[in-house]
Amino acid sequence: MYLKELTLNNYRNYHNIGLKFDSSRIMFVGKNAQGKTNILESIFLTCTGRSHRTPRDNELIRWGQDSCYIRVLVERRVGYNSIEVFLSLKDKKKIKINGVAIQKLGQLMGHFNAIMFSPEDLKLVKEAPSERRRYMDMEISQMKPQYFYNLQQYNRILAHRNNLLKEIGKNPGAKKMLPIFDEQLSEVGAFIIKHRYEFIDSLSKIAREIHWRISSRSERLDIKYRPSIRASSLDIEDIREKFFTALEKNKPEDVQRGSTGVGCHRDDIGFEINGVDVRIFGSQGQQRTVALSLKLSDVELMYRETGEYPVLLLDDVMSELDGERLKRLFEELGDVQVFVTATDLNSIPPLELEKFHIYEIEGGKVIKR
Repeated sequence: MYLKELTLNNYRNYHNIGLKFDSSRIMFVGKNAQGKTNILESIFLTCTGRSHRTPRDNELIRWGQDSCYIRVLVERRVGYNSIEVFLSLKDKKKIKINGVAIQKLGQLMGHFNAIMFSPEDLKLVKEAPSERRRYMDMEISQMKPQYFYNLQQYNRILAHRNNLLKEIGKNPGAKKMLPIFDEQLSEVGAFIIKHRYEFIDSLSKIAREIHWRISSRSERLDIKYRPSIRASSLDIEDIREKFFTALEKNKPEDVQRGSTGVGCHRDDIGFEINGVDVRIFGSQGQQRTVALSLKLSDVELMYRETGEYPVLLLDDVMSELDGERLKRLFEELGDVQVFVTATDLNSIPPLELEKFHIYEIEGGKVIKR
């Protein structure tokens, strides 16, 4: 999978640019706050329909304008895909695939896959479980669009159940409706848990090998899925029964609290290096390397699942890794098309730098060297 063209109109600090790429190694160089990250963000947006930095689409529209436009042309094994995104202050987001408007965001998944690594990804290791759940959901959805639909359904059912729990506090008679939502939540939740189990199991095996190489064979990385609902097997019916039982058992607490205390929305991931919890005891360098190992593992796993490598987007990774780990990173890239941002070229090994097509960015203007 290769990105061949990118067009931006009134996106962030860009007025109107059109770029064509004929290389697997592209680097955007410039000082901070010139728009390097904005380009990677726009590429990722065409994969998922959402920015990795903000949930508010109006922040993506250039100051003083009321709309913006993003288009990519992607080369795949089976041909080309054109993806267009229209954002407006006055209207809903519109997305077209090969000129045909889609009705649901889930229809976008899988047409163009990209993996993003940015400084914000340190949150994966350091911060709350919601960051790690978001990570799982984003990666699985790109590989399996059906997962995205089930996730949306789960969140809708969960919201209805939580509203009902609050209503029960005022009207105990409403409690008779609870089993209906418990059945629905258990069924959809079982699908999500099964796919999260499978994803983390596959990912952990790949990440262990990659991290072993990046760390110069000094660190063993273990990734563990920590579900709120624990089942004895990956049989979806077994998971569903365990889920329903847990909801039943937790019902008194849920009613008292007015929210659902168990389920997929309480899941987490654990990271250990040489048996030690990285989140609590790991150095900042180790936490960065774990996050990077995850992203590189996503690339390989997506290839195994779809038969095509995704595009890899590396934002400011040069400042995040020391020289040796940076060298190991480039050795892992293989045939993947990579877009990199950097503030200068001094930290990049000369032999690697020769492989890149370099674009200089200043004040929203892009010039190819």
